[in-house]
Amino acid sequence: MVVGYSLYDRPPPEADESYKLAPGRVRPDLAIEVVFTSGGINKLEAYKRLLIPEVWFWEDGVLEVYHLRLKDNALDYERVSSSEEVKGIDLDLLLRCINMVNHVDAIKTFQQALQK
Repeated sequence: MVVGYSLYDRPPPEADESYKLAPGRVRPDLAIEVVFTSGGINKLEAYKRLLIPEVWFWEDGVLEVYHLRLKDNALDYERVSSSEEVKGIDLDLLLRCINMVNHVDAIKTFQQALQK
């Protein structure tokens, strides 16, 4: 017996990070990919099959956010300017902190902004 995956039945991608944002969820609400090689946005098709509502890609200092939408009876990801799963998060602040060289300063900056 041969066990494997066909082109159409590949194993799901493993996100660098994934989060279930509410108790009792079967699958993650958010997947985060840190892209160092090719394949970043091409993974959206696999995430769509898994019905992951939101995917973030961080590549070369840029953060792109995609949200799964129903359009014309078909699911597809749309690039959005703010997170719909992590409501209220300041993505510009997050990106500034991610790109800081000193991680301690980045954490302090982000925590201070959250306290305001």
